[in-house]
Amino acid sequence: MADNEVLGFEEYVRSRQDALLRSARRLVRDPVDAQDLLQTALARTFGRWDGIADKSLADAYLRRVMINTRTEWWRARKLDEVPVDQLPEASLEDGSEQRADRALLMDVLRVLAPKQRSVVVLRHWEQMSTQETAAALGMSTGTVKSTLHRALARMRQELENRELDARATERRERMERGQPQCAA
Repeated sequence: MADNEVLGFEEYVRSRQDALLRSARRLVRDPVDAQDLLQTALARTFGRWDGIADKSLADAYLRRVMINTRTEWWRARKLDEVPVDQLPEASLEDGSEQRADRALLMDVLRVLAPKQRSVVVLRHWEQMSTQETAAALGMSTGTVKSTLHRALARMRQELENRELDARATERRERMERGQPQCAA
């Protein structure tokens, strides 16, 4: 690899390391594992850096390398099960709430139009600035702001509707079982 390519890679890493670490953090639970994942992905990408013709796609390339690496780690993990006489007490924080919230968010994102979904994901999930989002999607910053505003309003409305539906279902089930209504 030429010296100017090495310098280009170093400059890229310096400028994008925070965003890339956030992406790695979304793939693994432990922050230390996220750093390891990013370092592994950077090491794998370094050897192929001069083969990336369009450097503006380097973030996408690195994210794909991180996903593939994480998948390799997951497949290679070794599960050690040890039989015990008694089951351990359930952990208070097992992550089920976080998984449920994430599943709900992913489901609610599906009600958005593709353009709105792209803006929400880039602004809030990838934590890009308004200008970065506008550049990535080829639209003006004003369009990004208005699209984001409408998308978030739509998501709030969808969550409220789901909450009302859940309450109505719960009330109906309680009535079917003959339980008294609670004033809420």
